[in-house]
Amino acid sequence: MGILRSDVVSHSQLEPTGSVAFDGTGDSLSFSLVTGGLSGDFTLEYFVYQNTLSDYQTHFGVTRGSTGFNVGTDAGGVFTLYDQVSSAARKIEVSGAIEINRWYHWAFVRSGSTITGYLDGEAIGLPYSQSANYSGTTCTIGCLESNSEYMNGFISNFRLVRGAIYKNNFTPPKFELKNVPGTLLLCCQSSSSATTAAVKPGTITANGNAAASAFIPDVKKDIIDTGVVLGDNTKFDTLSYMVPPGGTTTESNRGRGAFAGGETPSKVNSIEYINIQSMGTAKDFGDLTITCGDVKGLGSSTRGVFRVDNNPSSRNVLEYITFATSSNATDFGDLVIAVQQRFGASNQTRGIFAGGLYPGSTTHNEMDYITIATAGNATDFGNLSASRADTSSLASPTRMIVGGGYTPSTNYGDVMDYVTIASTGNAADFGDLTTGKRSGTAAASSTRGVFGPGKAPSVSNVIDYVTIATTGNATDFGDALVARGGAASASNSVRGLFAGGYTPSKINGIEFITIASTGNGAEFGDMTYASSYSGGCSDSHGGLS
Repeated sequence: MGILRSDVVSHSQLEPTGSVAFDGTGDSLSFSLVTGGLSGDFTLEYFVYQNTLSDYQTHFGVTRGSTGFNVGTDAGGVFTLYDQVSSAARKIEVSGAIEINRWYHWAFVRSGSTITGYLDGEAIGLPYSQSANYSGTTCTIGCLESNSEYMNGFISNFRLVRGAIYKNNFTPPKFELKNVPGTLLLCCQSSSSATTAAVKPGTITANGNAAASAFIPDVKKDIIDTGVVLGDNTKFDTLSYMVPPGGTTTESNRGRGAFAGGETPSKVNSIEYINIQSMGTAKDFGDLTITCGDVKGLGSSTRGVFRVDNNPSSRNVLEYITFATSSNATDFGDLVIAVQQRFGASNQTRGIFAGGLYPGSTTHNEMDYITIATAGNATDFGNLSASRADTSSLASPTRMIVGGGYTPSTNYGDVMDYVTIASTGNAADFGDLTTGKRSGTAAASSTRGVFGPGKAPSVSNVIDYVTIATTGNATDFGDALVARGGAASASNSVRGLFAGGYTPSKINGIEFITIASTGNGAEFGDMTYASSYSGGCSDSHGGLS
């Protein structure tokens, strides 16, 4: 059944930090939106917990008249949206009554002219067509704007964003929501102040007895644990036992990703780690020996290897970590050539670093390889089909694919090359990405490769995928949650992570995709520092399956 872990799995980390309590008799929060109200695409989302289902209870309202709407529940506990444009009120019911004394995640998303409601990540009852501008600006949380239909319960992590964050069914967020690009309001997160907000359009006023609360009642009792399925289909839940991370038996006791170095904007030597299936904020792992701003990583099931870059004298330096032990990096050896912007990928045995840039704008086509289990200098592997730098790369157990990058003929290439990892030699043409990009990210299972967001030429949210065993052009996968370049990536055979980068501002957000199913990125958590050009690796990526 696999190797049991020594640490008991805890779900306490799944709780957002705070909420606002409403007693149903005059409590609300009020504020004003920016002039112009809500036009175009937007996303409204929050966690809600109701103590009663009596009468109508409004969670959020924006001045109705002829220009607004409100969302909440009716007396039967059915989620509702009341929409009023052109003096014609409409009621849209999200089928299925909710229960009292339970947390739900609710999202209301307009994309184009279509509005969709998601209850715990699943589209229910809607969509319907509505492209009119909601020009009302007076807003309330916890009651209707006419000071009626008061809510009795809790609201947590209320976020209003310009832009459609969710376009398909999704896994509901289990961590504190973040200030993503386009955020208009982000509040109800504090356990000490009802009016504290991470983002707010002016002043938030607490009315009645509306008060900050811890995220209680505890969210843990609402988690439906699907358990872990091992390679022989043995299954057991993760709430009761010490268990390995999800995945096949070959991944037992693994599932750790690491991010190192980067620009903040100053160069750093920090190493952080995350558990890929658990989500959350990264934790300190140790330090690189060199402070560096251009780092790339690869790994086996036991070791992560980083190519570091601080100046011309260190651009060929390799350092390694042991995933299972949080500690500082150790010298591994040197690459054959000392250049910038080299990406790498690996299977369980070999790691390959490809291309590069130096001096000036001179690009390289050389590939070097190392045997990950044995520290030492790299050996020549062969050449790419063309000189290029700032590429993205990924691997299955047999193949490595290099995609995009900067070449002498274009700043944003779309060409993909591949090599057979076990045998040295020159790369062959694989196909083309859907769009040219550089400063991108990549992740893979043993069968599918995913090329994430990058610069194309402005930061892009485009995600492509390929079937690694079959050459051909890439296919659209979906959109990243945040358009970014210079991010780090890590993956297991199920999830791919995109961490940090620039938008163009440097960010610390981590998002994830499910590699086997196309779709958009979703929130994972944060690095502890905002950086670009950090290096990423993991002990359970698709090249190791």
